[in-house]
Amino acid sequence: MADPFGEKALDKKITLDGVPVLNGAGVVDSAVFETTQQIQRDDEKVALNRTRINRTLNVVVIGTGYVGLVTGAILADQGSNVTCVDRDPAKLEVINRGESPIYEPGLEEVIQSGLKTGHLKTSTSIPESVATADIVFIAVGTPPSADGTPDLTAVMQVVQEVGRSIKQHITLVTKSTVPVGTGNLIEETLVRMGVDPNLYDVVSCPEFLREGCAVADTKNPDRIIIGVNDPGAETKLLSLFSRNRCPILVINRTSAELVKYASNAFLAVKISFINGISRICEQSGANVDDIAAGMGLDHRISPKFLQAGLGWGGSCFPKDVQGLSKVGETMGFDFEMLKAAEKINTDQVLHFVGRIRAELGSFSGTRVAILGLAFKPNTDDIRDAKSLEIIKILKAEGAEIIVHDPVAMDNVKAIHPDLTYTKTGEETVHDADVTILVTEWAEYGRLNMDRVAQLMRGNLIFDGRRFFRPEEVKSAGLKYFTIGS
Repeated sequence: MADPFGEKALDKKITLDGVPVLNGAGVVDSAVFETTQQIQRDDEKVALNRTRINRTLNVVVIGTGYVGLVTGAILADQGSNVTCVDRDPAKLEVINRGESPIYEPGLEEVIQSGLKTGHLKTSTSIPESVATADIVFIAVGTPPSADGTPDLTAVMQVVQEVGRSIKQHITLVTKSTVPVGTGNLIEETLVRMGVDPNLYDVVSCPEFLREGCAVADTKNPDRIIIGVNDPGAETKLLSLFSRNRCPILVINRTSAELVKYASNAFLAVKISFINGISRICEQSGANVDDIAAGMGLDHRISPKFLQAGLGWGGSCFPKDVQGLSKVGETMGFDFEMLKAAEKINTDQVLHFVGRIRAELGSFSGTRVAILGLAFKPNTDDIRDAKSLEIIKILKAEGAEIIVHDPVAMDNVKAIHPDLTYTKTGEETVHDADVTILVTEWAEYGRLNMDRVAQLMRGNLIFDGRRFFRPEEVKSAGLKYFTIGS
C-alpha cells in the first residue's frame, strides 16, 4: 500500500497540465482559479436536492490529528458508522484503548462512547475502509512550506489512494485547510486516474474548531459550510449533519475553501489591531482593556478577540494568514493588511522581551521563571507558541530558564531538554529573578502572590496575557508589568 502520510511524499511534485502546482508549497496553477470562478450555480436546484438519506451513513476519516480524530469521534457519537484511518498502528492502538493521542478536554469520553456503541472503528487501510464508504473526509496535515503556504502533498497522496479504492459512490470531502483551487485539482487528478466521475463528488467542508474547545465546537458549531460545484453533491452531508441546529450554508467550492482562510485571517488581524493599540497605551497611559471594552460594546465590532497579549500562534492562525496572503499573490493582489498583522504579531514578543531586558539590565546569569508553554490554555499544542520564541531569546542571552505547563512540558522538552522543568507554578518561581506569564492557564490564577513574593529572589512579574490582578501582585510587594501598560 502506498503511504499517503509519509515524509517521503514531500519530495514529490504533482502537476496539472504539465505545470507544477505543488513544489512543497501548495501553489495551484492560476488556470485552476479561472476555471473555478467561471462555475455557474443553479441555487434552485441545490435547494431541491436538500433531501435526507434515511439510513446510517458509513463515514471514513483519513488522518487522526486534531481535526480528524475530533470529527470522527463526534460523528460516531452522533450515530454514524465511522472508521478513522491512520498509517500509525501505535496511534490507533491508543485510540482503541479509549484514550486520546492528543490532549483535548472531553475527547477521551467521546472516543470511549463511540467504541462502546461500535460506531467508532479504526484502520490502517484506505482501500478497505473506502470500499464501503458513503462519505470520505480528508483530514491529513497541510503543514506550511518554506514560504508559509500549505504543502498539499499528503492530501493529494490520499486522493490517489482513495481514487484507486472507490467501489461505490462517495462524497469526497476536504476537511483539511487547503488553498483555493484544491477541489479542482482533486477532480483533475481523479479524471487523470480514469475514475468514473459518476462514482464521486468532491466537496469542501472546512473546520472551524478551536483547540481546547474542539469537542464543544464540533458538537455545537456556529455554522457548517458546504462547498459544492454540482447541485446535489451536498445531499449526503446534509443528512450527516441533520442533528446540528446551526446554519448550514451551501456555497460554491471555491468560496468554501476561502471561508476558512478569511475567517482565521480576520480574527488574527483583530488581535494584532488591539495589540497595536496596546503599544500606544504603553506610551500614553491609556488602559487597553478599557479601550477594548469601549470598542466591544459596538455590536458591529464585539468584544471577542480584542484581548491584548503576546499575540497569536498555534496550528491555524499563522498558517492561514500566510496562506491567504499567498493566495492573494497568486491572484495578483498584495494583501498588505495581513503582512502588517504578521509584523505586529512578531514584534509583540520582541517588544515584550525588550521591556524585561530593560528592567533586568541583562539576561546573562539571571534566573527566569516561565509559566505556560502551550500556545493557549487547554491544549498541549506548542506550534508557533510564544513560549518558544521567548525561550530562544533567553537561551541565546545566557539566562537560566525554569518552566512549567500543566500538559505541554513533554512537547517542549523534546526541543529544549536543557531547561529546568517543574511540577508546580510555585516550584517554578522559586529563586527566580523574574516571572513571566506566557499562557493563561486557570491554575496560575490561583497562585498566592504573597507566597510568590516569598519564593522569588527578585520582584519582577511580567504578565504576557493581562491575566493576573495587578492590585494583588502589587500588594504583595512585587513590581507588575503587562501588555498595554
